[in-house]
Amino acid sequence: MPLITLELGQITKEQKAALVKELVAKASEITHIPEQAFMTIIRENSMDNVGNGTMLLSDRK
Repeated sequence: MPLITLELGQITKEQKAALVKELVAKASEITHIPEQAFMTIIRENSMDNVGNGTMLLSDRK
């Protein structure tokens, strides 16, 4: 079972659905593995939980 994992900031349910649809379709096309075999995990990260250099992303805004 192929696994696609995404880590990103918070997005809407509609954006998640679009990402899953498009990523799985393209991965299936390239690998010739049926779309139904893919699993996708989306991990949303708050800007308070991500650092860049010595600062949190939330402090860079």
